[in-house]
Amino acid sequence: MPLLRAVVLPGLGVIAALAAAGRAIRLLGSDDPREDRAVRALQSAFGHRPADGDVAIATEPADPLLRREPIDRITAPLSWYSGVPQTVANGAVWCAITWLLTRDRRSAIAPGAVLALETACFVAAAALVERPRPTGVWRPEQPHATSSFPSGHTAAAFALHGTLANLLDHHGTRGSRFLGPLLRYGIPAAIAFSRVYRGQHHISDIVAGAMLGRWSAAVVERELVF
Repeated sequence: MPLLRAVVLPGLGVIAALAAAGRAIRLLGSDDPREDRAVRALQSAFGHRPADGDVAIATEPADPLLRREPIDRITAPLSWYSGVPQTVANGAVWCAITWLLTRDRRSAIAPGAVLALETACFVAAAALVERPRPTGVWRPEQPHATSSFPSGHTAAAFALHGTLANLLDHHGTRGSRFLGPLLRYGIPAAIAFSRVYRGQHHISDIVAGAMLGRWSAAVVERELVF
């Protein structure tokens, strides 16, 4: 019963809210919303153009220094780092590290628990919304088959790194005043930007993903960390 009241019922509420918001956004803004114009303009300013269809993977020159503009160089590793296999591995590694450092079972399972909670809510909401990916944008990597809304990569980034920041605060780790904001906001925000800049998501997708991730971290902090 405590788990049902503290996690399951609120989670169902979050799924319902995300589904309603996603459906409303699609209804009001269509599947080619005005928010995408800013993304196209930014991509265009750095020389990117969509190729055939909505995926632009063009033939590139042999010299990597000539084919990669600065934002592309920065966002490519961020987008890779936030990928599903990397995130799962990241969560598992931090579970092990937290256990070794604290010997606290509740803290040690927090990174895995927050990813499980975020993923369950994301998968359910995405299946209900079924929003297409942005069109007419430069997209150097193929997107996942899931709905564009909300952004799962963004949600996972805010959930996992926010939980790590909460663990630092809880255990009084030295340097947490600097590392906490970096983990809680800096890294996830950079990942969110990379998902939009690389044509994977609409801006509203990452906003919803950030909210889901922050909520997931707050639930796990309340139920496990403290």
